[in-house]
Amino acid sequence: QICLSLVKLLFYLAHSPLGSIVLLDFQPRQFVMVDGNLKVTDMDDASTEELSCKEDNDCTLDFPTKSFPLKCSVVGKCEGINEKKNLFNAYRYFFTYLLPHSAPPALQPLLSDILNATGDLRYGINETLRAFEKVLHLYKSGLYLQKRPLLLKDYISLRGFRTVEGEGYKCWPSYSHLGCLLSIHSAEEAAAICNSQLQCQSFIITQRRTWTGRPLASFQSSWTDLIPDANAVVYIKRSASSGERL
Repeated sequence: QICLSLVKLLFYLAHSPLGSIVLLDFQPRQFVMVDGNLKVTDMDDASTEELSCKEDNDCTLDFPTKSFPLKCSVVGKCEGINEKKNLFNAYRYFFTYLLPHSAPPALQPLLSDILNATGDLRYGINETLRAFEKVLHLYKSGLYLQKRPLLLKDYISLRGFRTVEGEGYKCWPSYSHLGCLLSIHSAEEAAAICNSQLQCQSFIITQRRTWTGRPLASFQSSWTDLIPDANAVVYIKRSASSGERL
């Protein structure tokens, strides 16, 4: 969410009515999240000036660990230098820390492609935004899910119940540091996740949603101590419930 919002902001800056705008003091502390959108807190160090040049050798974009040769345009400006400077800063301050951990395994290769392409400046902001929107579409639609055996049939569902708080175990990446709370596309995906985790005996789906509209599922190591909850459905492994009365 943070990276996509940042890319949308940089897309606007690259195509603003004033021209391509560069953020000269590009640091994480210069941004805040407001209603799920990333915003710049300080525009004092923004500029529309692009580096003047006479030849291509005048257009080297330097960073502490990398340098990029750019072209000198016919009007004597380094082509796209503001856009590329913003994009590489987004890569080194945000993408490298957030993208490797923020998607299901099936989508991680696509995010790695974005990471590598922006780190080498092979993508401009237009290509980067399209790549992010493709990943978002796959994520929201569930099209990233690989065909696999149907596992939900191995679970008993009880609508109108959930387990007592505190029966969970911790997992990564979880929306809660107290347990294993993950976003899912469907109950079938939740069943696959539960089957892949040795501790998991049940999971609960409520009406809580993430910013993409995906449900949240809480994975539990126990299914005992059920309590009524009209907005929840608890799914219990048949193997875990055998010999017990529900």
